[in-house]
Amino acid sequence: MTRATNRLSASTVKAAPAGKHADGGGLWLVKRPDGGAQWVLRVTPHGRRREMGLGAYPDVSLKEARVSAEQWRALVRQGLDPIKERERQRREAARNIHKLTDIALDAFESRKAELKGDGTAGRWFSPLELHILPKLGQVPVADIDQKDIRDTLAPIWHTKAATADKAMNRLGIVLRHAAALGLEVDLQATDKAKALLGKQRHTVTNVPALPWQDVPAFYQSLGGSITELALRLLILTGARSGPLRNIHVDQIDGDVWTIPAEGMKGRKDATKDFRIPLSSEAHRVIEEARKFARDGLLFPGVKRGVISDMTMTALMDRRGMKERPLGFRTSLRVWLAEATNAPHDVAEMCISHMVGSKTVQAYKRTDFLEQRRALMERWASTIVGEETEVVRVFSR
Repeated sequence: MTRATNRLSASTVKAAPAGKHADGGGLWLVKRPDGGAQWVLRVTPHGRRREMGLGAYPDVSLKEARVSAEQWRALVRQGLDPIKERERQRREAARNIHKLTDIALDAFESRKAELKGDGTAGRWFSPLELHILPKLGQVPVADIDQKDIRDTLAPIWHTKAATADKAMNRLGIVLRHAAALGLEVDLQATDKAKALLGKQRHTVTNVPALPWQDVPAFYQSLGGSITELALRLLILTGARSGPLRNIHVDQIDGDVWTIPAEGMKGRKDATKDFRIPLSSEAHRVIEEARKFARDGLLFPGVKRGVISDMTMTALMDRRGMKERPLGFRTSLRVWLAEATNAPHDVAEMCISHMVGSKTVQAYKRTDFLEQRRALMERWASTIVGEETEVVRVFSR
């Protein structure tokens, strides 16, 4: 009885002339006149004849072609179309070969519109770029597990806890982005990694701040360079460094500086501009700074853009100070608590802290501008050396 399969041998395959040669079971060797050859499998899924290539000979041997043919015939017996199944497997393999770097960049792009300044400062992406991608960037995202993450973040988990937390958070967002793209990822990998890394051994430290009683002496020691003027205005207004460094002359209208909503700390989807009342001393500093203005920017950089985030910090470093510019917000807030009777909500608004939930804020439609105006004028008087007594701005 003639066998239905395995009709060919290695020697007959090698010596076969141009034409089609059946091995049985739908497996054929198709030889071309130029000597090249291809394995082809003929199957009939769902009553429809299909031909699928199994690779070139001799790259794919007779034995390998038979094994492959049987695998695809088994799918036909299960009622599947082997060609469609192979395409599906290829698509899935292509999806899962995406490297972490590619997915991280795609996740960043999709979130830019939500980030302050479209994320141009790079703060959202930098924890990934500095602490995750150098080790895991070339790894397919589907292959990343909790042990990979643990080994990557272990060196900074306790020594740079805040940075490690940010990196872990960003990686979790990237993995969720990968899942949304249809990739097979472990969405619990970051939580498992945290369990492996253990509780962080660190103490949260506040930004060093100059006691408000020492602010007048420091303020009065500042000169008239662009950096010193920026630091003066920072102290006088209680603003954060970002909005202050990016202040435009057209944001100043009379005795009010209006920071656009997208310029406030956090996300670009902030819905309200924020008004800061300007004291007479703040006006004087602004007028002095106008001689440096360029392209509408009050504090332009040397070549382009605005002065660096580190210029004011560097000035304080050169004076041997451990305090930081951000700490002057604390100085102001403590002065408000210790030297005035300003209500809590008003005092918080002086340093642009929104009080209450979004619902509360929706009904409390005031920014206490007039109350803050009186307080900021008193603050200016204090730091230029004119105010010495406890300020009673509000009646009990």
